[in-house]
Amino acid sequence: MLINTENLSKHLHDPAWIIFDCRHDLFDLSKGERQYREGHIPGAHFVNIDTDLSGEKTGRNGRHPLPSPAAFTAFLARHGVSNTSTIVTYDDVGGQFASRLWWMARWIGLSNAVLLDGGIPKWIADGHPLSAEVPAPVPAPLRGRADPLMLWNAADVLAHIGDTNFPLIDARAAERYRGEIEPIDPVAGHIPGAANRFYKSNLNADLTFRPADEIRSEFAVLTHHKPAENVVHYCGSGVTACANLFAMEYAGLSGSKLFAGSWSEWVSDPARPVNQSGK
Repeated sequence: MLINTENLSKHLHDPAWIIFDCRHDLFDLSKGERQYREGHIPGAHFVNIDTDLSGEKTGRNGRHPLPSPAAFTAFLARHGVSNTSTIVTYDDVGGQFASRLWWMARWIGLSNAVLLDGGIPKWIADGHPLSAEVPAPVPAPLRGRADPLMLWNAADVLAHIGDTNFPLIDARAAERYRGEIEPIDPVAGHIPGAANRFYKSNLNADLTFRPADEIRSEFAVLTHHKPAENVVHYCGSGVTACANLFAMEYAGLSGSKLFAGSWSEWVSDPARPVNQSGK
């Protein structure tokens, strides 16, 4: 699930390895591509979170609704991904955005996807080169089939509010979870009954992942030792939640679910309950 910079450097010219740069900024939507064009891991293709990894917004399905499985499969195929490819994803914030592509690859049945541990900051710190050359993609045949069991929707979440057998985990920063600030969405707070684990709790200071056994123990306490397949993750728009889902898988807690619409979808319907008590 994780690859270090040294191992990735050995595969830069391997056509079976397809690398994706997922850098993004929620408040400066062109920043990721600017950074990519200034310098990226050689051979990496740029991914736009808002277009390549999101579908059409309706105003009721969140800020980053999933694209259709067919559209996402076609995107990967255009960039050379086949059913035997190794997909490598990275960003500059510890997997906040790269984990979205990792999860979506698994969603359509591609299990050979990995995250670059520490992302591009670790790549640079370890002395590996950058390139400003944009690679020409070589399309490949690809079959993808989405797994609906990996997802919950708003109706599923609503039906299980208060059911402690199905822990709900909010990946946003604690102050957003508590409703003290809300810089993006129109309503502050969190879904009633949700616990909070900011995705950066899984990381060391250099943005590499902490030991798996530590993460496993902390998630077990947070979820009251409920089965991993009962756990549901959300965030603001279904992107950062994938980082906590990745962390659980990395820690050996497999099968947790994603509420893809997340908070931005939840609050689009004023009839849905919200907790704004700060607890």
